[in-house]
This record gives sequence, C-alpha cells and structure tokens, in this order.
Amino acid sequence: MSDRAEHAFLIADVFTRTPLQGNQLAVFTDARGLSSEEMQALAREMNFAESVFVLPPEGGGDARIRIFTPASELPFAGHPVLGTAVVLGGLRGLAGVRLETGLGLVPVALEHEGDGVAFGRMEQPIPDPRPYERAPELLAALGLERSRLPVEAYRNGPLHVYVELGSEEAVAALQPDLAALASLPDVGANCFAGSGRSWKTRMFAPALGVPEDAASGSAAGPLALHLTRHERIAFGEEIEIRQGAEIGRPSTLYARVTGSPERIERIEVGGAAVVVARGAFRLARPTG
Repeated sequence: MSDRAEHAFLIADVFTRTPLQGNQLAVFTDARGLSSEEMQALAREMNFAESVFVLPPEGGGDARIRIFTPASELPFAGHPVLGTAVVLGGLRGLAGVRLETGLGLVPVALEHEGDGVAFGRMEQPIPDPRPYERAPELLAALGLERSRLPVEAYRNGPLHVYVELGSEEAVAALQPDLAALASLPDVGANCFAGSGRSWKTRMFAPALGVPEDAASGSAAGPLALHLTRHERIAFGEEIEIRQGAEIGRPSTLYARVTGSPERIERIEVGGAAVVVARGAFRLARPTG
C-alpha cells in the first residue's frame, strides 16, 4: 500500500523584474524526505535549467540546498542561489540569506521593495582560471575560427569556458552545433562581446541538459574576473550583462570583482527576481 506526500514548490523568474522573463527556477521549499533520485526526477519533470531543493542547514547557514539540472546535480549555480535566497528571504522576512552549497557557504544580501524581496547580491567562490585544453573543438562546435581573448576555463559549479566575439551582433547570430558541444563534458560555453560596463553573452551547455541558458549567474562572476584579468574593465567596476533575448527570456545580471592582480578579494553577482507561481507534487510513499 502507499499514500501520497505533497512537496510544495515556488517558481521564480530570476535576473529580471518582469514575470515570464529571466531564468525560470523551481524552489522546493522543504525537500526533507526526498531521495536524490526523486530530486533528479522532479528536476527533469520541471525541465528548467535548474531546480533547487531546500534542506535544513548543517554548516552554519540558514538553509542547505541541492541544485539539479534536468540531467545532473551541480555543486553550485548562480541563478538557483540568487533565486532561492530571494524566495526564502521573502518567506522568512530576512535581510540576508546564507546558503550552504556544494562549494561552501554563499551569503546573499537582499533588498526589500514593498511587501517582498526584489533584488539580491551574492558573493561567489573565487575560481582559478586555466587555459581550456579543447579550445579547437569548442571553437569548431561554435562555428568560430578564433576568440579575441584567450579561451580560458573557470570552475564555478559547471566548467565555464569563455570565447570573445567581435560584436554583440555576432553573438546574437551564433548557431552552434549542439551535438558537438554535448561531446565536451561538463562545459558551459560562454560567448560574449561588449565594452566598458555593457556586455552581451550567450551560454550553451547541452552536456548539462541546457541547450541555451537564459541567465547564467555562475558564469557572470567568472566573466567579470576574465575581463578584469585581461584589463578590459577595472577592479571594482560593476558590469551589466544582458542574456537570454534569443530564447525569449531577456535577463539582466550585474557583476563586480574587487581586489588587485596579485589578490582577488571578492566576486559579487546581483540581480532581481520575482515569484510567479506555486504548486505541489504528490508522490507515492510506501506505508507498509
């Protein structure tokens, strides 16, 4: 025999203030009792870039979270962390949320507007850059001959690899070979262009079950670091990153790196989020 346990979730659109734009996120606000297999199945059922499962804290945070794409679990991802912080901050009336992730404790400062939370700013882990050893294959899959900056990789949850194009129009016109990209395991291919404080990016990660991402929070911090390291922007300068227009989900992210070439002190990524829906799954549970 079996009965059915209900698992409630909220849906937030992240890195936007406008419902039905930005990056969709499902937040299961109490994931106690769910197995890893059930979490993966629910993430596949939602079919968003990521879904988050909230658990009681174990290491000094306000909550512990697990993050799943439709295909696999991630130790960290940006829009799930920011979106979950906005959701929990609104539910619990918090000015800041500390989330325990697979990459450690991530603090998120929150700005309240009206009756809810509208904007969050997270401090991200500082990744180590390295040359990407499969750059020729990546460029070929993207239909490109070269990158204006070195093709480098930064581990921040997924392995984010950065390719600079000559113009924002060239970024918008990309038609990558997704099957070829899927043969590069665990890679988010980030293609960007811009100048000063204004940048446009697209991120393709078919190996993670995400053909194209609407807003890549875990890629925004390393992009700012990449630009800072190569002297395209200054330390402490906040950039605006536009993403998602090509798939009908326009998003806006903000990122900043502080420190010096000798010592990176802090990486911050910010953006707005709005809760747009709520529901519950009823899953069978054995009773005897």
